[in-house]
Order: sequence, then C-alpha cells, then structure tokens
Amino acid sequence: MDWERIMVVCLCHRVTDRDIARAARSGCTDYETLQDDLRVGTSCGNCDDCARSVFAECSCAGNPTPANGELAFA
Repeated sequence: MDWERIMVVCLCHRVTDRDIARAARSGCTDYETLQDDLRVGTSCGNCDDCARSVFAECSCAGNPTPANGELAFA
C-alpha cells in the first residue's frame, strides 16, 4: 500500500502540512491570517517555527505544492 506522508505541524489543533498548503493555495497570503483560519501556533507555540517554515515554502515561488505532491517536510 502506498501511504501518503503527512506531517502534523500543530498537535494542539491537529493542523497538518497539507492543511497549511491548502490554505496557501486558497489565497492565504500571510501567517497571521493562517493563524486566524487554522489556529496553528496559537496555543502552546511550540509549532510556530515549523508552521512558519511550511507556510513560507508553500507561499513562495507561486507553487504551493511541489510537482511530486510532497512537501520537503513530509
């Protein structure tokens, strides 16, 4: 069976790298809006650096999901 890799970025709110990529594809343009929408990084804060990195990767270069469908963090 071919399992798709998914990384949970925020344990407090169960936000995955795919959720962040989907938000970026849907037009979310800044991290603060992402926090409002997904609540990522708003509880304990331990995921903040990782969430920012994933969001930056998905937001830049106009290609939120690489051609192979996997994020570098997956």
